[in-house]
Amino acid sequence: MLSTFQEIEEFVLNEKIRKTIALAGAHDADALSSVVNARRKGVVDAILVGHKDKIRDLLGELEEDAEEYVIMDVTSDAGIAAAACWLVADGKADIPMKGIIQTGTFMRAILDKTYGFVPDKGLVSQATVFEYTQENRLMLLTDCAVNIKPEYSDKVKIVENAVRLAHKLRNPMPKVAVLAPVEIINPAMPSTIEAAMLSKAAQRGQIKSCIVDGPLALDNAVSAEAAKHKGIESPVAGKADILVVPDICTGNVCTKSLIYFAGYHTAGAINGTSVPVVMTSRTEGSQAKYYSILTAIMQTL
Repeated sequence: MLSTFQEIEEFVLNEKIRKTIALAGAHDADALSSVVNARRKGVVDAILVGHKDKIRDLLGELEEDAEEYVIMDVTSDAGIAAAACWLVADGKADIPMKGIIQTGTFMRAILDKTYGFVPDKGLVSQATVFEYTQENRLMLLTDCAVNIKPEYSDKVKIVENAVRLAHKLRNPMPKVAVLAPVEIINPAMPSTIEAAMLSKAAQRGQIKSCIVDGPLALDNAVSAEAAKHKGIESPVAGKADILVVPDICTGNVCTKSLIYFAGYHTAGAINGTSVPVVMTSRTEGSQAKYYSILTAIMQTL
């Protein structure tokens, strides 16, 4: 697996990959700056959708010539999201990206059957890719933004989506830790039961191309010392590449803790769609959005 976002960038640059971004809500300094950065490095072209005058002003502040960009003047969030999705569905762009519009509005467009981004019986999920600096490697955490309270069948698809992303990031056999508050199966905690079911499903080949174990508490998933102290013997404990959380609340808190407490570099990725999708929080900076663009480009390979 690639170890850092710098390695991802080097890979994309070496492969001379160039994709077209449809930025939905381009009238935002951080989102626009990330796309401009990617364009300057030669990895994307861009179609900018949003408030045209504001976009042109921001491009000027970034010392970019607005005449070199395609700008679509759309003012409503719903219209902006629809326009970006239409551009991708029509083959004019490769990757829709969320800028300064509401996540719910953007996701409604992504899920709209008109555009055909979600396969039948598929499930869309989100994953946060982050640099685990203590061990100099990339990890994934899922899902902090899409599935509110996934049931077991949903979690199977969430794991499969995350595993496919790990494969795209050059990890052929990711270790998946299904998180819960405790390692003991407790009927009063459904997350422990579902974690055990996922682990057994993987052992029997129902979930492929990965190693799954759970329930595991967060400390045992990422710390070999903690796992040893608790007497946990597992091929995943202390070595997890993918962390699967019980619900959106856990995932959201964990992801924002990685950013605001730990200061980790992160990228947001949408999985389970027929095209890569860039979706990050509106509060995240241009660097995180740029890393998310690179991650989306890796998903096209």
